[in-house]
Amino acid sequence: MTMEEKIYKDYVLALKAHDRARTDFLSFVRAELKNAAIDLRKQHLDDAEVLAVLKKQKKRLQDSKESMLSSGRQDLLDAVEKELSLVEAYLPEPLSEEELTALAEKVISDLEASSMKDMGRVMKEVVSRAQGRADAKKVSELVRSRLSSL
Repeated sequence: MTMEEKIYKDYVLALKAHDRARTDFLSFVRAELKNAAIDLRKQHLDDAEVLAVLKKQKKRLQDSKESMLSSGRQDLLDAVEKELSLVEAYLPEPLSEEELTALAEKVISDLEASSMKDMGRVMKEVVSRAQGRADAKKVSELVRSRLSSL
């Protein structure tokens, strides 16, 4: 079962269970998936494309959460945190700090990177091997620190 099918199936289950918050959120995600499919001129998205849409939603929700925290709107913050937990349920488990460090070290040795000039190549390969399970900002900080110490 593809991720798109799983989201649809969960949407139907939420409708049957009269879970308003989950239904609204999954309806919104389904609409975003449909828009992405239209943009890509496809009938259905593959799992990588669905993950990209979900990551975009997570980023949007995290930005909203930060603005809610700064404005002190606890009522809205609770709703955003609930949506954030729903979207995270569909995303793969992120790599731990140790796993990410080991991956970066392996890529640096595999590519024989020796200076900051190689950062682009190393970043591209680490993000590719992490398969969506690592935040690019965190990877960048880690690779930068490793390459600057060489």
